[in-house]
Amino acid sequence: MNLSEIFEAFNNLRVLIIGDVMVDSYLWGKVDRISPEAPVPIVSVKKREKRLGGAANVALNVKSLGAEPILCAVIGADPDGQDFLQLLDESNLTREGIVASASRITTIKHRIISGSQQMLRIDSEMENLLLAQEKAELTKKILGLLPDSDVVIFEDYDKGVLDEVLIQEITEAARKLEIPIIVDPKKRNFLHYKHATLFKPNLKELREGLKIDFNVAHRNELEGALDQLKQHLQLEGVLLTLSERGVFIDLDGEKHHIPAHIRQISDVSGAGDTVVSIAALCLALKLPPLVIAELSNLGGGLVCEYAGVVPVDKQKLLEEAIENSIQIKN
Repeated sequence: MNLSEIFEAFNNLRVLIIGDVMVDSYLWGKVDRISPEAPVPIVSVKKREKRLGGAANVALNVKSLGAEPILCAVIGADPDGQDFLQLLDESNLTREGIVASASRITTIKHRIISGSQQMLRIDSEMENLLLAQEKAELTKKILGLLPDSDVVIFEDYDKGVLDEVLIQEITEAARKLEIPIIVDPKKRNFLHYKHATLFKPNLKELREGLKIDFNVAHRNELEGALDQLKQHLQLEGVLLTLSERGVFIDLDGEKHHIPAHIRQISDVSGAGDTVVSIAALCLALKLPPLVIAELSNLGGGLVCEYAGVVPVDKQKLLEEAIENSIQIKN
């Protein structure tokens, strides 16, 4: 397949996304003066906006790439939860994998922005694990949707939807169906994602998860850390994001470091969501590790040029992939 054919093939994929969802709330304004009440800036609000966040932003990225995302998550039976469902409807995303809980609140992150500068973020959330009944209802939905899926994404934000038992049950079911699994981990469940196809931590998560330190500039130390991770979790592969250093992939006996592209960075929020979305679709198509890393790296950098959390632009990604002469070698 050439690049155009790959991007066309994305349209035939169905992606099951399991994890923590949230509402990203933005207050856009302007600062002209300091408050007389305290030495803090006064933001005069010009625009308000709410967007899908967390695992739901992964769903938006998957949809933007042309595939069909099925989101499985738990929200609160509260006004923010209603806002979340309305945002799903407005984005033409299905509700079939969503569980509403009377015992939880919906995670919402309020960002206050003046110009292109984020002044403050206020989070409303709970991180407790799901109650037994909530977990059973979510698991039932996931297992019902799994057989028709081409790839599974675990999108973990440590908000309590994912735990070791649920992860193991879904992983075992997916492996029996030979459906690849990609993981975007956080700290609490870091060592629970055994037998995943591709594990996508960032550098901080890798160091904290394994409780090790190493010099990322020394390739032998980096590869040693990834070997330790693969052995501990019995992973098929790792896609490590390295911020301004790009990405490193270790999969199917191949190891590649892809440097970051020089860009005008506006906001790094949501870049990891884009990376995991692109990698998941590539994984479903059984593309070579080098192509997975190159396309994911391009997409992650591309969304950093925009303020706020935004999904990747498929056409622009394709154009950049062609410009950068990404080659498909089968």
